[in-house]
Amino acid sequence: METPAARGSGPPEPDATGEPGGPRFRAGGGRGQGPERVRPNGRRATGADRPVLPGLPAEESLLDSSPTTMGSPEGRFHFAIDRGGTFTDVFAQCPGGHVRVLKLLSEDPANYVDAPTEGIRRILEQEGGMLLPRDRPLDTSRIASIRMGTTVATNALLERRGERVALLVTRGFRDLLHVGTQAREDLFDLAVPMPEMLYEEVLEVDERVVLYRGEPGAGMPVKGRTGDLLEVQQPVDLGGLRGKLEGLLSRGIRSLAVVLMHSYTWAQHEQQVGALAHELGFTHVSLSSEAMPMVRIVPRGHTACADAYLTPTIQRYVQGFRRGFQGQLKDVQVLFMRSDGGLAPMDSFSGSRAVLSGPAGGVVGYSATTYRVEGGHPVIGFDMGGTSTDVSRYAGEFEHIFEASTAGVTLQAPQLDINTVAAGGGSRLFFRSGLFVVGPESAGAHPGPACYRKGGPVTVTDANLVLGRLLPASFPRIFGPGEDQPLSPEASRKALEAVATEVNSFLTNGPCPASPLSLEEVAMGFVRVANEAMCRPIRALTQARGHDPSAHVLACFGGAGGQHACAIARALGMDTVHIHRHSGLLSALGLALADVVHEAQEPCSLPYAPETFVQLDQRLSRLEEQCVDALRAQGFPRAQISTESFLHLRYQGTDCALMVSAHQHPATAHSPRAGDFGAGFVERYVREFGFIIPERPVVVDDVRVRGTGRSGLRLEYVPKAQSGPPQVDKTTRCYFEGGYQETPVYLLGELGAGHKLQGPCLLIDSNSTILVEPACQAEVTETGDIRISVGAEAPGTVGAQLDPIQLSIFSHRFMSIAEQMGRILQRTAISTNIKERLDFSCALFGPDGGLVSNAPHIPVHLGAMQETVQFQIQHLGADLHPGDVLLSNHPCAGGSHLPDLTVITPVFWPGQTRPVFYVASRGHHADIGGITPGSMPPHSTTLQQEGAVFLSFRLVQAGVFQEEAVTEALQAPGKIPGCSGTRNLHDNLSDLRAQVAANQKGIQLVGELIGQYGLDVVQAYMGHIQANAELAVRDMLRAFGTSRQARGLSLEVSAEDHMDDGSPIRLRVQINVSEGSAVFDFSGTGPEVFGNLNAPRAITLSALIYCLRCLVGRDIPLNQGCLAPVRVVIPKGSILDPSPEAAVVGGNVLTSQRVVDVILGAFGACAASQGCMNNVTLGNAHMGYYETVAGGAGAGPGWHGRGGVHSHMTNTRITDPEILESRYPVILRRFELRLGSGGRGRFRGGDGVIRELLFREEALLSVLTERRAFQPYGLMGGEPGTRGLNLLIRKDGRTVNLGGKTSVLVSPGDVFCLHTPGGGGYGDPEDPAPLPASLLQPLAFPERGSVYEYRRAQETV
Repeated sequence: METPAARGSGPPEPDATGEPGGPRFRAGGGRGQGPERVRPNGRRATGADRPVLPGLPAEESLLDSSPTTMGSPEGRFHFAIDRGGTFTDVFAQCPGGHVRVLKLLSEDPANYVDAPTEGIRRILEQEGGMLLPRDRPLDTSRIASIRMGTTVATNALLERRGERVALLVTRGFRDLLHVGTQAREDLFDLAVPMPEMLYEEVLEVDERVVLYRGEPGAGMPVKGRTGDLLEVQQPVDLGGLRGKLEGLLSRGIRSLAVVLMHSYTWAQHEQQVGALAHELGFTHVSLSSEAMPMVRIVPRGHTACADAYLTPTIQRYVQGFRRGFQGQLKDVQVLFMRSDGGLAPMDSFSGSRAVLSGPAGGVVGYSATTYRVEGGHPVIGFDMGGTSTDVSRYAGEFEHIFEASTAGVTLQAPQLDINTVAAGGGSRLFFRSGLFVVGPESAGAHPGPACYRKGGPVTVTDANLVLGRLLPASFPRIFGPGEDQPLSPEASRKALEAVATEVNSFLTNGPCPASPLSLEEVAMGFVRVANEAMCRPIRALTQARGHDPSAHVLACFGGAGGQHACAIARALGMDTVHIHRHSGLLSALGLALADVVHEAQEPCSLPYAPETFVQLDQRLSRLEEQCVDALRAQGFPRAQISTESFLHLRYQGTDCALMVSAHQHPATAHSPRAGDFGAGFVERYVREFGFIIPERPVVVDDVRVRGTGRSGLRLEYVPKAQSGPPQVDKTTRCYFEGGYQETPVYLLGELGAGHKLQGPCLLIDSNSTILVEPACQAEVTETGDIRISVGAEAPGTVGAQLDPIQLSIFSHRFMSIAEQMGRILQRTAISTNIKERLDFSCALFGPDGGLVSNAPHIPVHLGAMQETVQFQIQHLGADLHPGDVLLSNHPCAGGSHLPDLTVITPVFWPGQTRPVFYVASRGHHADIGGITPGSMPPHSTTLQQEGAVFLSFRLVQAGVFQEEAVTEALQAPGKIPGCSGTRNLHDNLSDLRAQVAANQKGIQLVGELIGQYGLDVVQAYMGHIQANAELAVRDMLRAFGTSRQARGLSLEVSAEDHMDDGSPIRLRVQINVSEGSAVFDFSGTGPEVFGNLNAPRAITLSALIYCLRCLVGRDIPLNQGCLAPVRVVIPKGSILDPSPEAAVVGGNVLTSQRVVDVILGAFGACAASQGCMNNVTLGNAHMGYYETVAGGAGAGPGWHGRGGVHSHMTNTRITDPEILESRYPVILRRFELRLGSGGRGRFRGGDGVIRELLFREEALLSVLTERRAFQPYGLMGGEPGTRGLNLLIRKDGRTVNLGGKTSVLVSPGDVFCLHTPGGGGYGDPEDPAPLPASLLQPLAFPERGSVYEYRRAQETV
């Protein structure tokens, strides 16, 4: 039966109490000692408890080899408790060594106050044979230890139920955490929903520390703890701060987060503020320099805020927990699981380290069990619960990440790389425009799936129930309004029939009429689509680091995973699934087996070189001593303590740092005494990225030591002896591909070691149902676990005719191909732009050059590559041959701007004379020549001034990379007066090779797809997926037109806006309701301009696809089909279709934004956003810097515009202020919202920002901006946003308006002050706005982990 993982939502169960039974086990003693038979009490649950469920696991012993630390197993209890969002699991080692397990609801206020306390009480009561009243503290004399993982911190973060917090930040940065990276979470959501800040108020602190550069007049330098020299420009004004802090106290705020610039290296200012706050009576003060002393103020600030917000909540919970015990657990070792997979004492358990406390236990559980018994094969953890699925990897050591987002908060703290995807048993099922869609919406615990009898929606659980893969008789009768009824298959069937009706209506009346599907075929289709959705992050997690997913064992746990494990493993090419006997309680078991961890870390800025090795060894020794002392203070003898040293290393000039251990690389004569970290860095860099940069120095960013106190606990299992063949409990009928099959059902508790079970069959215990699919075989191992050998799926026949289930699966497969191409490109590229900023796209095209799938969704690349591929097909005709790879960037050949180089590979297939499909990758190269470094000149007037031009260049011919020819082409701009050839040829060539390699990966993957299904089927589904996108856009256009007709309005809409030079952008849209089509006519748009605001046709098409996707309002395949219902008219010679020699660099970054404003304005979708990317370039002989800056988003019907965010055609992240100041000769004086710059309206526009840069060296400042003359419009009576403004304040006090586009020499002491535009308002300002709907909705369950962070980074380019 299916029950959720501890953190998921699923059917609540009565408390399951493990009754002693079956074989007895020995406790204590080493190898070879004789058994000591122990007979536990065996008393049944009291009347206060609910009945025991059958089929629970037998007792086991947890042997404890460290009585000094953990207490003796004889006579005392050890508890490991996983307190999840829905359930609490208790794993108890009882006196004598046997184990009891128990599952109870985490919240049941009618029966108990605290679930972990109640679980301990019940087990003590049952084992002791006496009643223990709930209203009295429990006697702790028989409790040796309690270990706990909890979702208290996660839930408080998700639900925003933490402590009231004020943020104290350096003056000029009051809105720094609000702006954050300036990137939006969802590219296509016009409302730009963003999580609310954790702090309630902000106080600006008058203080400032900058890096010392020895300018004339600078003060005496001081040395920071990184070794950097600093200048204290302004000490902390404690006198002025005191009154403000007293004001906070008077308003009831007791918790503070203190976040000051460069405090990672100069903590004294934060310490002074913290001392004052404690003196005044604040109960909790989180200093960012202590919460996580790492460079980058934005994630460090979020971490300090999370700590201040969550730690008091955790402390209150801990105090409440203590009160349930005599002496408040004074003599009991109480440890909590941290996000990094280590246990920490109760008193040092803090909020920023607690967010993954619950899921971390499961990773520890399978790493300590499955990895060992599977002979050290790498393991993928698959924890499927009710609302989500957690995916992780273990190959002998925990995989940590040091910065990740949870619930919209970026935390800088070591945490296990647990990737959460929104697909679980409770994920809802939809049929949308011909596609089967699973999630991300979830039914939650209430009302839950339809089968819960509470009117819930149809979900994955319902599909499994309809297929016979869940047995209602195995579930307790706790469903329905009275919580006294069984699961309802009838409700599942009824809910699924409604969806099946939609499916069959589409099949019989749609564009490709087909036979209707049975209810079971529809259910099976949704299960297959759910499986494919869960495979994608597993592929990404493994391949991102150069691993093959098929080389892993799948460790399945959580209540819902057992029904899907065989299918997931088969899809990934894995041949083994391992399901632990306590898979439903693995997080609690992991707590029992976990080690106690203490970490020490400090920032560093030393080079990794022989002259610094002594300093590095001294730092590591000091941190090691701290860890050892902390663990000895907890009772661990030195013999049980081990330490591991790490250096956070990166190549100089890159941001790609790796936390490197030297444990497999012992010290040499040319390394620190702690180990050869350099060899470890090179080995890992090659594995993850495919190359090294031997000529580049390596820099140490952080020094870290992880100390581990080994608990000595291990699990021992005496297998149940076989008593003949396995006994079938019953036989049921389950649906598989091809129809129903008779399926035997076995009770796990009745199986013995060595029993083999041929699929199909169901294995059931009290916590989960395991489906062994046909062609698979399950075996009970010597340790009592289930190992499933996954056989090959029987070959099915998929025809070329449209099958909506197969279409949904192909949609995932096509996207996965583009994603994996991107992974190869990112791994093998060398430039910062591609490797770290991820400014690239990879795509798959059909035989006609039509886009099939594109990843990532960089707005300005959407659809543009299709124009490039189709140009080459028309231009070259039959002159395309195997072994050819083409290079193009020309605007008239589908290019966007010259630095975006597109590499195209035609793919041939045996027996076919023309290419059967194409793959392409587009990457932004940092320099390709031209009149300015960076190839983004603000004043270019011809294309040649912007760099090297490629119309149709054979980069590879007959399989040979044409290095000499492409080098000559990249240097060609140097022949033009005033221009230079490429300034970074080495990176250009390396990145072009990486693009060729990415294309090769795409060819291999599509080849595998063709090998599986056949060429005709794959090409047919390329067409089907394009038709699906077309259908979604037609539905949107039809709905828009019908809505206007119903209101008596015309089917023609129009809009006009202007560039700052007065050039009009005009659009007239004519809707055809019957066809669901439209004509987008840009006639009347201004002519080509003498400047670089000209936008190639491909830019307008990208903007149009972006707008259509926003208007559809849900995920659809972004491909050629989006434009099929649309005819686009762009006048030749206009600013939107300029001559071949026109300059275009500004069109890509500025005109594209105006095109979006005009399209969305015509549809009345929302007011104008800032309409600008605010391009700022700074450079001199030895440095260059480029940034785009956020502004205000437009308001819309139901939402206020977001302030300080990028909008529409860009989503670039901004450089962190501390990184900016450490690498470039500037001081960031202000970066805050430009209050009041958003347009007034019923819904107000978002505010722009103010950004002030003080220059410390002479440099050339270039700005390329818009909306300095024309305001961002308001809609429906809303007022326009405020124009932008570019000011230069000279050192002598003169203020100069620079205008929108200029280059100017700046001197030390000059200040550039950038005021970005606000967004337009929506609706009459006098009409009071209701609370926006987005604020009334609870936070959706968020994705998290390295795969999610990678995708976010890709979409913020």
